[in-house]
Amino acid sequence: MNRIAQVFRRLKARGEKALIPFITAGDPDLETSRRLALTLARSGADILELGIPFSDPLADGPTIQAASQRALKAGATFPAVLELAGRLRQDLDLPLVLMGYYNPILQHGLEKTAREAAECGVDGFIIPDLPLEEAEPWRRAAVAHGVAPIFLAAPTSGPERLRRLGRLTRGFLYYVSITGITGARRELPPELAEALRELRRLVSCPVAVGFGISTPEQVAGLAPYVDGVVVGSAIVERVARLQGEALLQEIGDFVAALKAPLRPSGA
Repeated sequence: MNRIAQVFRRLKARGEKALIPFITAGDPDLETSRRLALTLARSGADILELGIPFSDPLADGPTIQAASQRALKAGATFPAVLELAGRLRQDLDLPLVLMGYYNPILQHGLEKTAREAAECGVDGFIIPDLPLEEAEPWRRAAVAHGVAPIFLAAPTSGPERLRRLGRLTRGFLYYVSITGITGARRELPPELAEALRELRRLVSCPVAVGFGISTPEQVAGLAPYVDGVVVGSAIVERVARLQGEALLQEIGDFVAALKAPLRPSGA
């Protein structure tokens, strides 16, 4: 069984939800990303999402766009991110998910990407700009190598599309909480809870929600409706303004606070 499925099964058995923090690999450099990933794992992450830097990140807001630029300047190529994942796998048992845009993956080769990702211990892949209608070649390659092709659903997805996404995704279905780009937000859409309730009626796979989520209070509000919560920009913003041990300490404390409401006791 894939490590992602194992995590969701284990958490469900004890009434707990998954925390899925995101960092941009290579921001500000690959060694700091490695140390950050280990800190996230120690602080309560259940699944770790590593962003692959790209020069034109269409789905990302200013925070992650800037992180991609810093990482690219520091030499965080796609092969370097795969190598980082391989190094992390030596120290971590939790699932590793890569999130990246389709162009570098296509240029690297679908079969080669899936094979090398599996060899590095990557458990899943999210490609935000690959529509379902064009995803079958990648999905076949990923599944053949035991890498979960994780699809995204949006508030604009209709019921039939949501059902299809739920059937074809592996690991979990990533529900985008807002229409638009990534970025921490003070408030989430008031209709989000009802949209998640409807989604759970349509699909049987685990569901994680992301985009815009930035506080423990928001996590607590969403926890009853999902199996996992993704937090990215609020973490990446801290990477941009902190350094060294202060960075690791603050992010460790922040992630622990995000995880607390996802536990059965809510603490």
